[in-house]
This record gives sequence, C-alpha cells and structure tokens, in this order.
Amino acid sequence: MKVGIVGATGEVGRTMIKVLEESNLKVDGLRLFASKKSAGKKLKFKDKEYTIEEISENVMREKYDYLLFSAGGNVSRRYAPIAAEAGNVIIDNSSAFRMQENIPLVVPEINGEIIKNYKGIIANPNCSTIQMVLALSEIQKQIGIEEIFVSTYQAVSGAGNKGIQELLNQQNGINNTAHFPDIIMNNVIPQIGPILENGFTEEEMKMVNETRKIFNDDSISVYPTAVRVPVLYGHSESVVFRIKKDIPLETIKNLISATENVVYTEKLLTPLMVAGSNITYVSRLRKMGKNTFLIWIVADNVRVGAATNAVRILLKHLEMRD
Repeated sequence: MKVGIVGATGEVGRTMIKVLEESNLKVDGLRLFASKKSAGKKLKFKDKEYTIEEISENVMREKYDYLLFSAGGNVSRRYAPIAAEAGNVIIDNSSAFRMQENIPLVVPEINGEIIKNYKGIIANPNCSTIQMVLALSEIQKQIGIEEIFVSTYQAVSGAGNKGIQELLNQQNGINNTAHFPDIIMNNVIPQIGPILENGFTEEEMKMVNETRKIFNDDSISVYPTAVRVPVLYGHSESVVFRIKKDIPLETIKNLISATENVVYTEKLLTPLMVAGSNITYVSRLRKMGKNTFLIWIVADNVRVGAATNAVRILLKHLEMRD
C-alpha cells in the first residue's frame, strides 16, 4: 500500500507516522512531504529511515492509496484538489474543507458508512469536536440530543509545535507571546482563534457547525466556550447536554460505555493520564433535572483529535472498499 503524509514533520504529522506504525497496516510505499526547509530531513517508520520530500504539484498528481494531510489550510487548499483530481483519497486534517457540502466530515465510529467507495477529499474534524461527538454519539443515536453546553480546556499542542514551544519557552523565562494572545504559563486564555462578528471564536463555531454536520442534525443547539490552558497534551471538556426524553442516569452511562473507542470510568481523569492514548475517556456523569446531564471528557488531542481519527478514517475506508 502506498501512503503519503503531507506535513510529516509537524506535531500531528509525526503522530500520524506513529499511529500508522501501531495499526500494523502493511505500508510498503511510504512518502513523507513537507515544506522546502524540511526537505532532506529523515524520519523513521518501522525502523526504516525515510527522507522528507518537498511537496509539489507534480508529486500530488501521482497515484496513492491514501494521502494524509496535516500541513494547514493553505497547503490543503492548494494541493489536496490536485491530488483528488488524480483519483486519490485524501484525508485532510485542516479546516479548509470541513463545511463544504459535497465533502464528508467523518468520525468513523459515527458516520463512517458515508465514505464507502468514496474518492476525493475527506475532512477530519476539529480536535475538540471529535472527542465530544464520540462521547455523545450513542446518546444521539438512541435518544436524540436537543442542546449541548460545552466549555473546553485545550492543550497548547492543539496549536502545533509552535504552541508547545511557546509554553516551554515561558517556563524557561522567555515570555514571548508570538502564538497565543497572552502569556499561557500559569494562565488560561478564553480565546482560541479569531473572534468572529457574532462574538464567538472560530474554534467555538467549528464545534457548533461540525457537530451538526457529523450528527446530520441541524436542530441541535451547541453553546461553546473554548479556552486554552497550560497543558502540553490532552483536551478536557465540561459538557452539559439536554436530551429528547427523560431516562435514568444508568442508561446514559451504559450508552457511553457501549460506544466504540470510548471508556466510561468513575475515576478522576486528567490530561496527564490520557496523553499517548487513542481512547476518549468520560467521567463525572451527573443528572440535573429532567432530561439534563453533565459529563467530563478527556482525550489526547493530537491522537484522538487528529492523527488517530485520520488513520481510523483510512482503515474504515479500506475495510469498506469493494
């Protein structure tokens, strides 16, 4: 199988390589692409070194079984359509194509069936959206959700290597604020992405729009507040959700527990505990009044929220291919 990774030297790109290794998928033609400044560097996959190639239109016109993109929206907008025209399947981690009507936005455990025999660009959802919809997916499927109130506590790795380095620099006394709107060390910043005309940030509106598209239900009301916290890996979310009929707390627990790649636990959960895991963890289930429940969700944002979901899309597509 021939697989290409675009943005291979970035935080998510490197993790895509690790997750591919862990999947035991037989990849006998791996190609790694990045910008000109990274060309010539080497990365390992299954104990073999691969040389980073500069991305170009010509290499995107070649045939691949799958291309995984994680190099930002501008790179995706330029090169992914070229690869798609060549008949390739592209799994794109940027926000460039997520809300385009003709492009599937996929969390395989929820709506993987829509990509059966699909060719072209498949959009990988936003990190904070993925873990939330995964945790709620069986509840939505079996009961139906009317409203979701979510506050996120998002790790700096959600902003890539630059976000990680900014926090590490500040811990070492270099108080630069090149990537975040304020000092992130010993702080929380209630803004991720630019603030839009409606007062919500871009990150918050991703959670609104992507949730509705993945669940195929525009009637769901989503009320998000996205916050950056000084954590390296692992997004946490406090979620209140209101469902369409009243059911016991135990039923909600059973629905969450029955969800693929989701674990419910009564234990205390923190980002440190889940770093490096491909599982979405849910705890602190409570009921407050009729039809209304609260949960705490934690997942490794670089894996579950990006690289792992991309590889799961690949595996799901491969599994359903005629």
